[in-house]
Amino acid sequence: MTPPKLYFSQDEFQQRIRKTRAEMGQRNLDLLIVTDPSNMNWLTGYDGWSFYVHQCVVVPLSGDPIWFGRGQDGKGALRTCFMAPENIIGYPDHYVQSTERHPMDYLSAQLADRGLAKGRVGVEMDNYYFTAAAYGALQTHMPNAQFVDANALVNWQRAVKSEAELGYMRQAGKIVEKMHQRIFDKVEPGLRKCDLVADIYDAALRYDEVAGFGGDYPAIVPLLPSGPDAAAPHLTWDDAPMKSGEGTFFEIAGVAHRYHCPLSRTVFLGKPTQIFLDAEKAVLEGMDAGLEKARAGNTCEDIALAFFAVLNKYGIVKDNRTGYPIGLSYPPDWGERTMSLRPGDKTVLEENMTFHFMTGLWMDDWGFEITESIRIGANGPECLSNVPRKMLVKD
Repeated sequence: MTPPKLYFSQDEFQQRIRKTRAEMGQRNLDLLIVTDPSNMNWLTGYDGWSFYVHQCVVVPLSGDPIWFGRGQDGKGALRTCFMAPENIIGYPDHYVQSTERHPMDYLSAQLADRGLAKGRVGVEMDNYYFTAAAYGALQTHMPNAQFVDANALVNWQRAVKSEAELGYMRQAGKIVEKMHQRIFDKVEPGLRKCDLVADIYDAALRYDEVAGFGGDYPAIVPLLPSGPDAAAPHLTWDDAPMKSGEGTFFEIAGVAHRYHCPLSRTVFLGKPTQIFLDAEKAVLEGMDAGLEKARAGNTCEDIALAFFAVLNKYGIVKDNRTGYPIGLSYPPDWGERTMSLRPGDKTVLEENMTFHFMTGLWMDDWGFEITESIRIGANGPECLSNVPRKMLVKD
Protein backbone atom coordinates (compact mmCIF):
# COMPACT_ATOMS: atom_id res chain seq x y z
CA MET A 1 0.00 0.00 0.00
CA THR A 2 1.20 3.51 -0.82
CA PRO A 3 2.27 5.22 2.44
CA PRO A 4 0.31 8.34 3.40
CA LYS A 5 1.66 11.77 2.55
CA LEU A 6 2.04 13.56 5.87
CA TYR A 7 2.99 17.20 6.34
CA PHE A 8 3.85 16.73 10.02
CA SER A 9 5.82 14.15 11.95
CA GLN A 10 4.27 11.26 13.84
CA ASP A 11 5.60 12.85 17.03
CA GLU A 12 3.72 16.06 16.33
CA PHE A 13 0.45 14.21 15.73
CA GLN A 14 0.92 12.28 18.97
CA GLN A 15 1.61 15.50 20.86
CA ARG A 16 -1.63 16.97 19.49
CA ILE A 17 -3.58 13.92 20.61
CA ARG A 18 -2.01 14.07 24.07
CA LYS A 19 -3.05 17.72 24.43
CA THR A 20 -6.58 16.87 23.32
CA ARG A 21 -6.84 13.95 25.73
CA ALA A 22 -5.57 16.08 28.58
CA GLU A 23 -8.47 18.48 28.00
CA MET A 24 -10.85 15.53 27.63
CA GLY A 25 -9.66 14.41 31.06
CA GLN A 26 -10.35 17.85 32.51
CA ARG A 27 -13.93 17.54 31.24
CA ASN A 28 -14.33 13.87 32.26
CA LEU A 29 -14.94 12.78 28.67
CA ASP A 30 -14.60 9.14 27.65
CA LEU A 31 -14.83 9.82 23.93
CA LEU A 32 -14.67 12.81 21.58
CA ILE A 33 -16.41 12.99 18.19
CA VAL A 34 -14.83 15.73 16.05
CA THR A 35 -16.71 16.91 12.94
CA ASP A 36 -14.89 20.17 12.13
CA PRO A 37 -12.67 19.32 9.10
CA SER A 38 -9.95 21.64 10.43
CA ASN A 39 -9.85 19.71 13.69
CA MET A 40 -9.99 16.41 11.80
CA ASN A 41 -6.95 17.48 9.79
CA TRP A 42 -5.06 18.74 12.83
CA LEU A 43 -5.56 15.47 14.69
CA THR A 44 -4.93 13.01 11.85
CA GLY A 45 -3.72 14.75 8.68
CA TYR A 46 -6.93 14.01 6.78
CA ASP A 47 -7.33 16.34 3.82
CA GLY A 48 -10.13 16.06 1.29
CA TRP A 49 -13.07 18.02 -0.09
CA SER A 50 -15.54 15.66 1.54
CA PHE A 51 -17.04 17.83 4.24
CA TYR A 52 -20.31 18.08 2.30
CA VAL A 53 -21.15 14.60 3.62
CA HIS A 54 -21.08 13.41 7.22
CA GLN A 55 -17.63 12.55 8.52
CA CYS A 56 -15.70 12.79 11.75
CA VAL A 57 -12.66 11.76 13.73
CA VAL A 58 -13.28 9.81 16.93
CA VAL A 59 -10.78 10.24 19.76
CA PRO A 60 -10.91 7.53 22.45
CA LEU A 61 -8.89 7.69 25.66
CA SER A 62 -6.27 5.28 24.32
CA GLY A 63 -5.01 4.11 20.97
CA ASP A 64 -5.02 6.03 17.72
CA PRO A 65 -7.97 8.14 16.56
CA ILE A 66 -10.54 6.69 14.20
CA TRP A 67 -11.41 8.34 10.89
CA PHE A 68 -15.05 7.89 9.85
CA GLY A 69 -16.52 8.99 6.53
CA ARG A 70 -18.02 8.04 3.22
CA GLY A 71 -16.62 4.77 1.92
CA GLN A 72 -15.14 6.23 -1.24
CA ASP A 73 -13.39 8.91 0.83
CA GLY A 74 -11.73 6.24 2.93
CA LYS A 75 -9.13 5.94 0.17
CA GLY A 76 -8.30 9.60 0.74
CA ALA A 77 -8.01 8.94 4.46
CA LEU A 78 -5.54 6.11 3.79
CA ARG A 79 -3.44 8.55 1.74
CA THR A 80 -3.49 11.47 4.19
CA CYS A 81 -3.98 10.10 7.74
CA PHE A 82 -1.20 8.71 9.90
CA MET A 83 -3.33 5.88 11.36
CA ALA A 84 -3.33 2.22 10.31
CA PRO A 85 -6.08 0.96 7.93
CA GLU A 86 -8.03 -0.66 10.78
CA ASN A 87 -8.68 2.84 12.13
CA ILE A 88 -10.26 3.99 8.86
CA ILE A 89 -14.02 3.31 8.75
CA GLY A 90 -16.01 4.01 5.60
CA TYR A 91 -19.80 3.80 5.48
CA PRO A 92 -21.76 2.38 2.50
CA ASP A 93 -22.94 4.84 -0.11
CA HIS A 94 -26.64 4.19 0.47
CA TYR A 95 -26.23 6.20 3.68
CA VAL A 96 -25.33 9.31 1.69
CA GLN A 97 -28.14 11.90 1.74
CA SER A 98 -30.67 9.20 2.57
CA THR A 99 -34.07 9.93 4.11
CA GLU A 100 -34.23 6.41 5.53
CA ARG A 101 -30.93 6.07 7.37
CA HIS A 102 -28.15 8.31 8.66
CA PRO A 103 -24.37 7.84 8.60
CA MET A 104 -24.32 8.33 12.36
CA ASP A 105 -26.47 5.19 12.66
CA TYR A 106 -23.57 3.32 11.10
CA LEU A 107 -20.99 5.07 13.28
CA SER A 108 -22.95 4.18 16.41
CA ALA A 109 -22.87 0.49 15.51
CA GLN A 110 -19.14 0.63 14.79
CA LEU A 111 -18.45 2.30 18.13
CA ALA A 112 -20.59 -0.29 19.92
CA ASP A 113 -18.54 -3.08 18.31
CA ARG A 114 -15.41 -1.45 19.72
CA GLY A 115 -16.90 -0.91 23.18
CA LEU A 116 -16.92 2.86 22.76
CA ALA A 117 -20.67 3.63 22.58
CA LYS A 118 -20.98 4.57 26.24
CA GLY A 119 -19.85 7.02 28.89
CA ARG A 120 -19.50 10.77 28.47
CA VAL A 121 -19.15 11.59 24.78
CA GLY A 122 -18.13 15.06 23.63
CA VAL A 123 -19.57 16.47 20.40
CA GLU A 124 -19.10 19.83 18.66
CA MET A 125 -22.61 21.20 19.15
CA ASP A 126 -22.08 24.60 17.50
CA ASN A 127 -20.06 23.46 14.53
CA TYR A 128 -20.91 24.17 10.90
CA TYR A 129 -20.71 20.47 10.05
CA PHE A 130 -22.59 18.83 12.93
CA THR A 131 -26.31 18.76 12.18
CA ALA A 132 -29.37 18.29 14.34
CA ALA A 133 -30.06 15.05 12.46
CA ALA A 134 -26.55 13.76 13.23
CA TYR A 135 -27.02 14.51 16.92
CA GLY A 136 -30.43 12.86 16.92
CA ALA A 137 -29.07 9.71 15.28
CA LEU A 138 -26.27 9.42 17.84
CA GLN A 139 -28.72 9.84 20.71
CA THR A 140 -31.03 7.20 19.29
CA HIS A 141 -28.38 4.58 18.61
CA MET A 142 -26.07 5.20 21.58
CA PRO A 143 -28.54 5.00 24.49
CA ASN A 144 -25.78 4.24 27.00
CA ALA A 145 -23.87 7.42 26.19
CA GLN A 146 -24.24 10.84 27.81
CA PHE A 147 -23.57 13.52 25.22
CA VAL A 148 -21.71 16.62 26.31
CA ASP A 149 -21.03 19.84 24.38
CA ALA A 150 -17.31 19.88 23.57
CA ASN A 151 -17.49 22.65 20.99
CA ALA A 152 -14.08 24.23 20.27
CA LEU A 153 -12.28 21.80 22.60
CA VAL A 154 -9.83 20.94 19.82
CA ASN A 155 -9.83 24.48 18.43
CA TRP A 156 -8.33 25.75 21.67
CA GLN A 157 -5.57 23.13 21.55
CA ARG A 158 -4.58 24.55 18.16
CA ALA A 159 -4.04 28.10 19.46
CA VAL A 160 -0.26 27.91 19.98
CA LYS A 161 1.44 26.95 16.73
CA SER A 162 4.36 24.56 16.34
CA GLU A 163 7.44 25.54 14.37
CA ALA A 164 6.26 23.34 11.50
CA GLU A 165 2.88 25.09 11.45
CA LEU A 166 4.53 28.49 11.52
CA GLY A 167 6.67 27.43 8.60
CA TYR A 168 3.56 26.82 6.48
CA MET A 169 2.03 30.12 7.62
CA ARG A 170 5.17 31.95 6.57
CA GLN A 171 4.92 30.24 3.18
CA ALA A 172 1.32 31.46 3.00
CA GLY A 173 2.61 34.93 3.82
CA LYS A 174 4.93 34.79 0.81
CA ILE A 175 2.02 33.73 -1.36
CA VAL A 176 -0.21 36.60 -0.24
CA GLU A 177 2.63 39.02 -1.00
CA LYS A 178 2.56 37.82 -4.61
CA MET A 179 -1.22 38.11 -4.71
CA HIS A 180 -1.19 41.75 -3.63
CA GLN A 181 1.61 42.57 -6.03
CA ARG A 182 -0.43 41.02 -8.84
CA ILE A 183 -3.45 43.11 -7.84
CA PHE A 184 -1.46 46.34 -7.95
CA ASP A 185 0.17 45.41 -11.25
CA LYS A 186 -3.14 44.58 -12.94
CA VAL A 187 -5.79 46.81 -11.41
CA GLU A 188 -6.92 49.79 -13.50
CA PRO A 189 -10.14 51.54 -14.48
CA GLY A 190 -12.13 49.40 -16.90
CA LEU A 191 -10.69 46.06 -15.78
CA ARG A 192 -13.53 43.67 -15.05
CA LYS A 193 -13.50 42.34 -11.51
CA CYS A 194 -13.93 38.74 -12.63
CA ASP A 195 -10.77 39.05 -14.72
CA LEU A 196 -8.89 40.55 -11.79
CA VAL A 197 -10.01 37.68 -9.54
CA ALA A 198 -8.71 35.21 -12.14
CA ASP A 199 -5.31 36.87 -11.76
CA ILE A 200 -5.58 36.76 -7.96
CA TYR A 201 -6.20 33.01 -8.09
CA ASP A 202 -3.36 32.55 -10.55
CA ALA A 203 -0.94 34.30 -8.21
CA ALA A 204 -2.32 32.35 -5.23
CA LEU A 205 -1.96 28.89 -6.72
CA ARG A 206 0.82 28.90 -9.31
CA TYR A 207 4.06 27.15 -8.36
CA ASP A 208 6.88 29.58 -7.60
CA GLU A 209 10.18 28.30 -8.97
CA VAL A 210 12.20 30.57 -6.68
CA ALA A 211 10.29 29.88 -3.48
CA GLY A 212 9.83 26.22 -4.34
CA PHE A 213 6.15 25.84 -3.49
CA GLY A 214 2.68 26.48 -4.83
CA GLY A 215 -0.51 27.55 -3.08
CA ASP A 216 -3.64 25.90 -1.71
CA TYR A 217 -7.27 27.04 -1.96
CA PRO A 218 -8.54 29.55 0.63
CA ALA A 219 -11.34 28.97 3.11
CA ILE A 220 -12.87 32.31 2.03
CA VAL A 221 -12.95 33.50 -1.59
CA PRO A 222 -11.45 36.91 -2.47
CA LEU A 223 -13.49 39.82 -1.13
CA LEU A 224 -13.17 43.03 -3.13
CA PRO A 225 -16.14 45.41 -2.88
CA SER A 226 -15.72 48.93 -4.30
CA GLY A 227 -17.21 52.35 -3.57
CA PRO A 228 -20.48 52.17 -1.59
CA ASP A 229 -20.45 48.37 -1.77
CA ALA A 230 -17.36 48.39 0.45
CA ALA A 231 -19.60 49.37 3.35
CA ALA A 232 -20.45 45.65 3.43
CA PRO A 233 -17.41 43.59 4.47
CA HIS A 234 -18.22 40.27 2.82
CA LEU A 235 -19.21 40.97 -0.79
CA THR A 236 -17.28 39.05 -3.43
CA TRP A 237 -17.11 40.09 -7.11
CA ASP A 238 -19.06 40.43 -10.35
CA ASP A 239 -18.16 41.18 -13.96
CA ALA A 240 -18.44 44.96 -13.60
CA PRO A 241 -15.42 47.13 -14.49
CA MET A 242 -13.25 48.87 -11.90
CA LYS A 243 -13.93 52.62 -11.75
CA SER A 244 -11.74 55.64 -11.27
CA GLY A 245 -12.50 57.68 -8.15
CA GLU A 246 -13.35 54.63 -6.04
CA GLY A 247 -11.63 52.75 -3.26
CA THR A 248 -11.64 48.94 -3.18
CA PHE A 249 -10.40 46.79 -0.36
CA PHE A 250 -8.95 43.38 -1.19
CA GLU A 251 -9.30 40.84 1.61
CA ILE A 252 -7.45 37.73 0.49
CA ALA A 253 -5.27 34.98 1.96
CA GLY A 254 -2.29 32.96 0.90
CA VAL A 255 -2.62 29.30 1.84
CA ALA A 256 -0.04 26.53 2.22
CA HIS A 257 -1.21 23.02 3.14
CA ARG A 258 -4.44 24.49 4.58
CA TYR A 259 -2.55 27.08 6.71
CA HIS A 260 -3.71 30.63 6.02
CA CYS A 261 -2.17 34.08 6.05
CA PRO A 262 -4.94 36.62 5.41
CA LEU A 263 -4.00 40.15 4.44
CA SER A 264 -6.05 43.15 3.31
CA ARG A 265 -5.05 46.28 1.49
CA THR A 266 -7.11 49.12 0.02
CA VAL A 267 -6.48 50.34 -3.51
CA PHE A 268 -7.76 53.74 -4.65
CA LEU A 269 -7.97 54.40 -8.39
CA GLY A 270 -7.32 58.09 -8.98
CA LYS A 271 -6.84 60.81 -6.39
CA PRO A 272 -7.91 59.60 -2.91
CA THR A 273 -10.61 61.56 -1.14
CA GLN A 274 -9.97 63.18 2.22
CA ILE A 275 -12.19 60.54 3.85
CA PHE A 276 -9.81 57.81 2.69
CA LEU A 277 -6.70 59.77 3.66
CA ASP A 278 -8.12 60.35 7.14
CA ALA A 279 -9.09 56.67 7.47
CA GLU A 280 -5.59 55.60 6.47
CA LYS A 281 -4.01 57.89 9.06
CA ALA A 282 -6.25 56.64 11.88
CA VAL A 283 -5.98 52.96 11.00
CA LEU A 284 -2.20 52.98 10.65
CA GLU A 285 -1.73 54.83 13.91
CA GLY A 286 -4.16 52.45 15.60
CA MET A 287 -2.37 49.43 14.15
CA ASP A 288 0.93 50.64 15.53
CA ALA A 289 -0.65 51.02 18.97
CA GLY A 290 -2.22 47.56 18.81
CA LEU A 291 0.91 45.87 17.53
CA GLU A 292 2.88 47.33 20.42
CA LYS A 293 0.59 45.34 22.74
CA ALA A 294 0.82 42.11 20.72
CA ARG A 295 3.23 40.29 22.99
CA ALA A 296 3.09 37.26 25.25
CA GLY A 297 1.61 37.99 28.68
CA ASN A 298 -0.76 40.71 27.47
CA THR A 299 -4.37 39.92 26.62
CA CYS A 300 -6.53 39.97 23.53
CA GLU A 301 -8.29 42.95 25.07
CA ASP A 302 -5.02 44.89 25.38
CA ILE A 303 -4.53 44.88 21.60
CA ALA A 304 -8.14 45.88 20.98
CA LEU A 305 -8.21 48.67 23.55
CA ALA A 306 -5.02 50.21 22.16
CA PHE A 307 -6.43 50.19 18.64
CA PHE A 308 -9.88 51.48 19.58
CA ALA A 309 -8.39 54.28 21.69
CA VAL A 310 -6.81 55.72 18.55
CA LEU A 311 -10.04 55.40 16.56
CA ASN A 312 -11.90 57.16 19.35
CA LYS A 313 -9.38 59.99 19.22
CA TYR A 314 -10.26 60.51 15.57
CA GLY A 315 -13.99 60.18 16.16
CA ILE A 316 -14.29 56.88 14.28
CA VAL A 317 -16.72 54.24 15.54
CA LYS A 318 -15.97 50.58 14.84
CA ASP A 319 -18.62 48.38 16.45
CA ASN A 320 -17.06 44.98 15.72
CA ARG A 321 -14.03 43.03 16.86
CA THR A 322 -10.61 43.87 15.50
CA GLY A 323 -9.13 40.43 15.03
CA TYR A 324 -9.28 36.69 15.52
CA PRO A 325 -6.96 33.66 15.58
CA ILE A 326 -5.92 32.01 12.32
CA GLY A 327 -4.10 28.94 11.12
CA LEU A 328 -5.40 25.71 9.65
CA SER A 329 -8.84 25.99 8.09
CA TYR A 330 -11.43 24.80 5.59
CA PRO A 331 -14.42 26.65 4.13
CA PRO A 332 -16.40 28.61 5.09
CA ASP A 333 -14.06 30.46 7.46
CA TRP A 334 -10.33 30.94 7.98
CA GLY A 335 -10.70 31.91 11.65
CA GLU A 336 -10.23 29.41 14.48
CA ARG A 337 -13.43 30.45 16.33
CA THR A 338 -12.00 30.74 19.83
CA MET A 339 -10.78 34.10 21.17
CA SER A 340 -11.30 37.56 19.64
CA LEU A 341 -9.39 40.82 19.68
CA ARG A 342 -12.14 42.81 21.35
CA PRO A 343 -12.74 44.66 24.61
CA GLY A 344 -13.71 42.18 27.29
CA ASP A 345 -11.72 39.22 25.95
CA LYS A 346 -9.11 38.71 28.63
CA THR A 347 -7.50 35.62 27.09
CA VAL A 348 -3.79 35.79 27.83
CA LEU A 349 -1.60 35.88 24.74
CA GLU A 350 1.00 33.14 24.44
CA GLU A 351 4.08 33.00 22.28
CA ASN A 352 3.35 31.55 18.81
CA MET A 353 -0.35 32.29 18.85
CA THR A 354 -1.33 33.73 15.46
CA PHE A 355 -3.97 36.34 14.62
CA HIS A 356 -5.44 38.30 11.77
CA PHE A 357 -5.32 41.87 13.12
CA MET A 358 -8.51 42.95 11.32
CA THR A 359 -8.61 46.73 11.53
CA GLY A 360 -11.20 47.16 8.78
CA LEU A 361 -13.68 50.05 8.76
CA TRP A 362 -17.10 49.61 7.17
CA MET A 363 -19.02 52.87 7.22
CA ASP A 364 -22.34 53.97 5.69
CA ASP A 365 -21.14 54.28 2.10
CA TRP A 366 -17.48 53.28 2.04
CA GLY A 367 -15.07 50.74 3.45
CA PHE A 368 -11.37 50.61 4.18
CA GLU A 369 -9.05 47.74 5.13
CA ILE A 370 -5.37 47.55 5.94
CA THR A 371 -4.65 44.45 8.04
CA GLU A 372 -1.79 42.24 9.19
CA SER A 373 -1.46 38.58 10.12
CA ILE A 374 0.81 38.30 13.13
CA ARG A 375 2.60 35.81 15.34
CA ILE A 376 2.71 36.68 19.03
CA GLY A 377 6.30 36.87 20.28
CA ALA A 378 7.84 37.30 23.70
CA ASN A 379 8.86 40.88 22.93
CA GLY A 380 6.47 41.81 20.16
CA PRO A 381 4.75 40.51 17.04
CA GLU A 382 6.09 39.01 13.86
CA CYS A 383 4.22 40.05 10.72
CA LEU A 384 3.80 36.93 8.60
CA SER A 385 3.98 38.81 5.30
CA ASN A 386 5.67 41.91 4.00
CA VAL A 387 3.36 44.11 1.94
CA PRO A 388 3.63 47.93 2.18
CA ARG A 389 1.38 48.95 5.04
CA LYS A 390 -0.43 51.80 3.35
CA MET A 391 -3.27 52.63 1.01
CA LEU A 392 -2.16 51.83 -2.52
CA VAL A 393 -2.95 54.55 -5.05
CA LYS A 394 -3.02 54.02 -8.80
CA ASP A 395 -4.24 56.31 -11.58
